[in-house]
Amino acid sequence: MRYLTFALTKGRLASKTLEMLEKLGITCEEMKDKNSRKLIFVNEELKLKFFLAKGPDVPTYVEYGAADIGVVGRDTIVEEGRKVHEVLDLGFGKCRMCVCGHETARELLNRHELIRVATKYPKIAKEYFYNKKHQTVEIIKMHGSIELAPIVGLSEVIVDIVETGSTLRENGLVVLEEVCPLSARMIVNPVSMRMENERIKELIQNLRKLLQEGNEKDAH
Repeated sequence: MRYLTFALTKGRLASKTLEMLEKLGITCEEMKDKNSRKLIFVNEELKLKFFLAKGPDVPTYVEYGAADIGVVGRDTIVEEGRKVHEVLDLGFGKCRMCVCGHETARELLNRHELIRVATKYPKIAKEYFYNKKHQTVEIIKMHGSIELAPIVGLSEVIVDIVETGSTLRENGLVVLEEVCPLSARMIVNPVSMRMENERIKELIQNLRKLLQEGNEKDAH
């Protein structure tokens, strides 16, 4: 039996994923060692391998088959546009992709003015403004704290991930429009999906059941 390899997004998404897998009896003791210098962690018994990667690299590993399965935020899946199957919404890491700016920019959005949009997610921003709103905008790709852009007058609005909105409020900015809801998703390599269909399908089914039970518990 060959190994099934998981690429997990470093940080909170990885720990949440491992917590979830643990409930299914899928553990990886090696990963719990905070001082480990290892890059790849193995569960020999279940023939599983795990490695941690930066979010934007996870879909790349999965597309090229270096990982069979990946866990990554939906924003990254859309922005990276890799050929992968998105199979499951894991329900954690919930946030929203939003258009934000000063309250005064609302008018410009409503009037479909030509404005500048600063974002780390040019693909998502373009898709939203061009295809959904049919508004021509100039998109400026940024890497650091996006909130600065409207404050210093680089752009009228930003497209960014909003969790609580406290950073926005502290800087006098507001959510003007919601682009899409986001959360952690499980993605699978198309070839692995065919070759390891039984194992992967079973994993997806078990996770789905776990999520359902969790939702039912929350409902009561």
